[in-house]
Amino acid sequence: MRSQTIFAAEQPLPPYPQNLARMLNENAAAFRDFPVYQEVRDGDYVPLSWGQFQRDIAALQANLQQLGLRPGERVAILSRNRQEMLELEMAVMALGAVVVPIFAGYPANRAEALVQFCEPKMVAVADQEQFDKLGSPEAYAAILHFDQLAAEQKGRLVPFESLLSQTGAGGSAVQGEEIAATTVSLMMYTSGTMGKPKCVQLTHRNILSQQAAMKVLWKLSHKDRFLSYLPWHHSFGGIFEKYAALTNGAVLSLEHGFGKSLQTLLSNWRKVMPTVFFSVPKIYQQLVTLAMQDRDVERLLFHDELRFIFTAAAPLPKTISDLFESRGIPVIEGWGLTETSPCCTITDPEIAREPGVVGKPIPGVALSLADDGEIMVQGPNVMTGYFKNPEASRRVLTDDGWFYTGDVGEFCETGLRLISRKDRIFKLSNAEKVISTEIENLITGDCAFLSHAFLVGNGRNYPVVLLFPNRGMFSQMPDEAHLKPGCKSPKNLGDFACCLSHCLQKLKNRIDVKYARPHAAMLIDYELSIENEELTPSMKLAPNVLARVFKADIEKLYAGNAKPGSEKVYIIDLKENA
Repeated sequence: MRSQTIFAAEQPLPPYPQNLARMLNENAAAFRDFPVYQEVRDGDYVPLSWGQFQRDIAALQANLQQLGLRPGERVAILSRNRQEMLELEMAVMALGAVVVPIFAGYPANRAEALVQFCEPKMVAVADQEQFDKLGSPEAYAAILHFDQLAAEQKGRLVPFESLLSQTGAGGSAVQGEEIAATTVSLMMYTSGTMGKPKCVQLTHRNILSQQAAMKVLWKLSHKDRFLSYLPWHHSFGGIFEKYAALTNGAVLSLEHGFGKSLQTLLSNWRKVMPTVFFSVPKIYQQLVTLAMQDRDVERLLFHDELRFIFTAAAPLPKTISDLFESRGIPVIEGWGLTETSPCCTITDPEIAREPGVVGKPIPGVALSLADDGEIMVQGPNVMTGYFKNPEASRRVLTDDGWFYTGDVGEFCETGLRLISRKDRIFKLSNAEKVISTEIENLITGDCAFLSHAFLVGNGRNYPVVLLFPNRGMFSQMPDEAHLKPGCKSPKNLGDFACCLSHCLQKLKNRIDVKYARPHAAMLIDYELSIENEELTPSMKLAPNVLARVFKADIEKLYAGNAKPGSEKVYIIDLKENA
């Protein structure tokens, strides 16, 4: 059952283009000589103008049609973010066909399974590494490749550069202005935090209604500069950030280190001097850590033209947001899912941030709560359903257009307060419920030396927690003025373990119910990664993977007489009488 309370935006949703072809053609006319995109080549950013962008897309469309691509057919893409991927996506989607981006970091068996599942007419690969993940390249009408491949490969191989020669009669305008707004244009695999990913089907309307809503709330323009590393196979970067730049005519600058190298990120930051920056908490934590240690980095990061930063995917610790806001840079947080294109709520920078509060619905979007507190969403941003999975679609979509998100929350004066994913609420052996994410966020929220906390305890007598340090904090002493009052500024992991034993004991008193307080903690000198699937592509914890990888460590904590098996592991007793 759904509650009768509906939480909706006060502002109406303004008109927006019917489809991507119209948006692209309108912007190309308005911003023809301005840059739409740029990436680093030979050490410098090389811009791509809107006029050239439009011509490239038109040429791609004409040649893709000659290769046999028709509306409704799918093109899977295995590539990191790059210009070729961006142009190909726009060409395919504007034609009324469907793009399926797949994480380039997946191993061959998983990548091939996801390619096969979406039944593509064609597959695009970045290079030889991605091509080699295809078990049967000859099964597809064409393999489009961005970089040169080795000779004597199977399948019909088509170099991307050959698709840029105009062979059709369509001129330089992007084709597809007649395509219906409800046409599926993008299929995106979810992060799969708790199991097999689902393939979400999104339409032109889903994507463009979202950006129309954001134009009401944000005043972005062609003068804005985005520095983008978020992967385009994921909704945060591939929909929300990318189309925020494209629909407003802003320049999208590729961060070619892809967030993996902070020095590369800072070098690109210096070249671009972004006016807005979209990221996840892990990267903000790494940037702020360097800023706390180096005054030059601090001045660069908090430069005068940075208008605001946007964060999503997981809660941003207060220590980080306070540092930006103390420099007059608003921190805006949003909430949503791939199934909602993705954004549903946005915080108001004029209202003081509250932990867990992710703002009010954007124009066009309505929220409601099921009887158990599960958040439901209705609006033009809600997906049409999962590809080849009608059972899963029926479970989450109602006949009157409401989507069950799997997140539990409550409404408060300042907006929606997130409580937890439903699947992160577990029961102890006494049947008491524990909301793991609430306690994890409490533990990491005030400590600059922690990256992640993972609380477990399903079916047990009490919870325990695994802790993963922010290693960068130990490479150089931070400016203590940036640390929370009373922080002892540990010099190494051993010191940090001692600090944690005191801080966690104090923190337990902030957990209202005693049964939810962890009885033991383990500090592990280990960095969670996307490559090992311990973090999702949006850098959220992957609980099933963590429970499997650290099963032996968790059992040690429940053994009662646990001893560290390595000098890189520290065990902290948190029982009430400890």
